[in-house]
Amino acid sequence: MAQPHMYKPVLFLDRDGILVVEDQIDSFEKIQWIPGVFNALRKLREESNYYFAVVSNQDGVGTPSFPFEAFWPVHERIIETLAGERITFDAQHVDFSLPEDNCPGRKPGIGMLDEYFNGSYDLEHSLMIGDRLTDVQLAKNIGCKAIWFADPSRSEELKQGMAGEMGLAEVCVLVSDSWQEIAAFILGGKSVKLERRVRVLRKTAETDISLNLNLDGSGKGCVATGIPFFDHMLAQLVRHSGIDADLHANGDLQVDEHHTVEDIGIVLGQAFLQALGDKRGISRYGYEVLPMDDVLAQVAIDFSGRPYFAWDVEFSRQSVGTFPTEMFIHFFKSFCDEARCNLNMRVTDGNTHHQAEALFKAFARAIRQAVRRYPWSNALPSTKGVL
Repeated sequence: MAQPHMYKPVLFLDRDGILVVEDQIDSFEKIQWIPGVFNALRKLREESNYYFAVVSNQDGVGTPSFPFEAFWPVHERIIETLAGERITFDAQHVDFSLPEDNCPGRKPGIGMLDEYFNGSYDLEHSLMIGDRLTDVQLAKNIGCKAIWFADPSRSEELKQGMAGEMGLAEVCVLVSDSWQEIAAFILGGKSVKLERRVRVLRKTAETDISLNLNLDGSGKGCVATGIPFFDHMLAQLVRHSGIDADLHANGDLQVDEHHTVEDIGIVLGQAFLQALGDKRGISRYGYEVLPMDDVLAQVAIDFSGRPYFAWDVEFSRQSVGTFPTEMFIHFFKSFCDEARCNLNMRVTDGNTHHQAEALFKAFARAIRQAVRRYPWSNALPSTKGVL
């Protein structure tokens, strides 16, 4: 199974002044951590889908006054300490030149960042966090936004002198020296946008369904459909998508599961469509490749405003317990039609329970990416002007 094209926003992070106190850090004793950095970065690592990349200028490393033998052990200790706090980095970019060298890889130059311009990364929704105006300038050169790690009283400097002429104020979305505030801002905690909560009711001669949905939840809720294995799958959807959902369904189970499962898909799709509203500021796309023991599930979703469903799934058995596996395609197809999204789903052969659960978990995590809102953006993620 081919892995889908990576399309993630990048969190570019300076090192000195952001992770550790600014200094020529050439000994372990000189490592001083910025207050709040561990909790904030761990939260961002766990609750966002950013690709983490360190981008740092280290002036004159390799010279007699700052030999490589003094730099690398300390740098590695910084990275290892963060990893011990569950904060890992996907890439590291370090330039060792001096300012007078005019090296194209030295910030704010982008010479060492070529890989981010091949279409594999969501630069529009990427962020650079640094403590210097050159970091804000780097963000502009990359084509992303910046958070200036500085005292908020310095905000006016963005509009003055060379910074003003370069339009850095338009690039910088926040000036703060508080990691707690920065993490809350990035994760939407300071967003003034309307809450994405909806209530959907559907009552027919075959089913009676009520759903309270909050797209900006924490993965909590209650699911009761009268179908135990389906409840188990929907609980995975709630938990791994990060939504809050209270779903109650009464259906004609004395006939079979079909009407209940299909109508729940309809209600969930309608709820997502309503809650997403005009879709401004959202990621729109989400994907996940998820292993579960012997199987690998792949799900990609695009809240494009038009439904298209692709299903490449062959279950190993016709039922899981007493639940017919043929019901899953009806659920996902119904969701796709009502949410007006593109939904592509695949899973490898293997244990049927694992196949179903991997699909639901991958579906949930793809949704989590796609509905994510960027608090600094109100842009519509489409060139057509409507979704």
